[in-house]
Amino acid sequence: MTKLERGFALKISLIMATRMLGLFMIFPIFSVYANNYESVTPLMIGVAIGVYGLTQAIFQIPFGYLSDKYGRKPLLIFGLIIFFIGSVIAANATDIFQVVAGRALQGAGAISAVLMAFLADYVSENERPKANAFVGVQIGMAFMLALLLGPIIGHQVGISGLFWLIAALSIVALVVVATLPQATPKKQYKLSVANFKKILTPELIRLDFSVFALHLILTSAFIAIPIFLVDQNILSIQDNWQIYLPVIVLSFLGMIPMIIVATKFQKTKTVFLLAIFLLALSQILFYQSALNYTTFFIILTLFFVAFNALEALLPSLIAKTASSDKRGLAMGFYASSQFLGAFAGGVIGGWIYNTFGLNSVFLFTTFIALIWWLISLSMRTESS
Repeated sequence: MTKLERGFALKISLIMATRMLGLFMIFPIFSVYANNYESVTPLMIGVAIGVYGLTQAIFQIPFGYLSDKYGRKPLLIFGLIIFFIGSVIAANATDIFQVVAGRALQGAGAISAVLMAFLADYVSENERPKANAFVGVQIGMAFMLALLLGPIIGHQVGISGLFWLIAALSIVALVVVATLPQATPKKQYKLSVANFKKILTPELIRLDFSVFALHLILTSAFIAIPIFLVDQNILSIQDNWQIYLPVIVLSFLGMIPMIIVATKFQKTKTVFLLAIFLLALSQILFYQSALNYTTFFIILTLFFVAFNALEALLPSLIAKTASSDKRGLAMGFYASSQFLGAFAGGVIGGWIYNTFGLNSVFLFTTFIALIWWLISLSMRTESS
């Protein structure tokens, strides 16, 4: 990439990562700390964790379309302001329903599709896979950093203080947005059936389902993982970083060879299928294994090697497949699928936890991963 492309990709990744850090920091602790709120049930814990995905799913397509029509930057500013308001509401919450309302507003600032379309606008087609992979890696790093910082900060300042920090992070993201160029709107088009058909090709639908399944599995798993860490006496909630930190390092080291093979040696499909298989394997091992520190560490590392590889590969694949004039709309569908998966994972995972027990959540995520692997067998094979 040129110096300008690298700088632009860094800014986009900073905005995306800062926002994702804010969304994800409650993942490793909320199901344990949620009892501090009134009206808490296992189902409502799942809803509070995953509801941001529902509003993200609803608003990604309008944000993507409006960014094609009016430019990317105004939509980024508007979305981050909504995110800030939602964070403040959650920070002041006293019952679980207020947390749900705040998280829903956080999700309503649905700028992921706009960011990815903005990146594609400013990076040449040949360099776009590198740029998208770079942003995907930063998102993965933000999630892993959230796992590391969430328990530490939550123990020091509580859930309310954590939400105030998340609000501050949205201000940081707004400062970075202010440094971006004023992009000109794209060619005008209407939201017609014909235009929707152009972004709902079999290959794009397959990728949309992929990101749906990935984030469904992630959200469901993180209803169960923090509780198992505490209930199995593996680690106390404030010491969770002691397992997440080495997992962060090892999972990124494990992901790097997979990304190199996929991009440099043009084996995208092979690596993609391998990563889904590893994801499914991690879930069935969580379900079947007697969990102690060692087994938990190994399985969690396996899970995040697969998750990080998939999170890095998917944006590049969607940008490559979508047409340039409707990239914002296509990214909107993709991002909607991602966050709808997060919502479904929270709600269904919470319901399974409430109805069948916590361990059954991993049986559900294994089933989803296996369906995903079978669907992905029909991916296009060129350059793979």
